[in-house]
Amino acid sequence: MAIKSRNKVEPTFNSSSMSDLVFLLLIFFMLTSTLVAPNAIKLMLPSSSSKTMAKQTITVYINEQYQYFVNETAADETQLMDLINTQIGNDSQATVVLRSDKSVPVQYIVNVIDAVNEINNATGNNHKVILATAPKK
Repeated sequence: MAIKSRNKVEPTFNSSSMSDLVFLLLIFFMLTSTLVAPNAIKLMLPSSSSKTMAKQTITVYINEQYQYFVNETAADETQLMDLINTQIGNDSQATVVLRSDKSVPVQYIVNVIDAVNEINNATGNNHKVILATAPKK
């Protein structure tokens, strides 16, 4: 008597479960990418109704503890000019975006503007400083 096996191995591949996994991964990465904060340093920017857009070369942050950051590198007032100058490099029309917390006194903002003006006087370039603001509600 010949006994035959009823379970046969088929060489086909069912891809329906693979497409479910791909869609789940797609949704996961779409959701997690929206949670990434564009600014690493949290600031409460002053509000304004003007909209000025410029090519951003470097960003200088001043947080509520009055600490300076040049492209997320911590700096004090004495290192500010040297750090901005090295970040700008050979760009003669660089734009420095200043992101300052709205509780920061004006003197700290003027220190950054003075540092950029000293770089302009020393090199003969025309670097600009733009104060970043949040839209008015």
